[in-house]
Amino acid sequence: MLNQSIVLLPSNSPEKKDIDQRDPDQIKRVLEAALLTAQDPLPLSELNKLFDGELSTEILRKLLEELREKWAEGSVELVCVAGGWRFHTKLEVQEFLNKLSPQKPPRYSRAVLETLTIIAYRQPVTRGDIEEIRGVSVSSPILKVLEARGWIEAIGHRDVPGRPVLFATTEDFLNDLNLRSLEELPPLEEPGLLVEEKGSLEMLPVPEQISNSDIPGKLNFDDRD
Repeated sequence: MLNQSIVLLPSNSPEKKDIDQRDPDQIKRVLEAALLTAQDPLPLSELNKLFDGELSTEILRKLLEELREKWAEGSVELVCVAGGWRFHTKLEVQEFLNKLSPQKPPRYSRAVLETLTIIAYRQPVTRGDIEEIRGVSVSSPILKVLEARGWIEAIGHRDVPGRPVLFATTEDFLNDLNLRSLEELPPLEEPGLLVEEKGSLEMLPVPEQISNSDIPGKLNFDDRD
């Protein structure tokens, strides 16, 4: 039997091309791929690891802004939040995508939403502070709901008798609101917040306008828990 050599035919796959880290367009391709596939926001420090830390912060920001402009008219947009940069589905499109999920978005009680609002705008606050502002007691389950969602956390104790726990909002809270800092929170005169599925917060009207003068006074809400 004759030995026959096997000849391997060339692959039809395209030839691999190296990424030129001196080419801004190719750098943006890498950034785009990383952000599209990331589960969480990526800060500049993480994005720079893609290029072995050789890009300056200024260059990275410039290229990310160019990417933001590129996607501005699409159904998803590139946003900068507290945790870094990420792609985010636009609200007008998300309502259609929600139809693909059989799971109903979680609904939170008015007491939970009031408590979250007070913590966000008056942090750091103690449970007693919240009760003074709301005019009613705050049950432990309310705080546990917000802690389990990752929106608030204990950051220390107030140096008074009893050393009550101080609560503040988290980076996840800002990320879910697509905010970079607390300074970007909407004025209290604007509509309240309804927490929807996957942490997106949709603006809805509240029964009464809340002004800065109402805090630290009592919030005049109905249906308190």
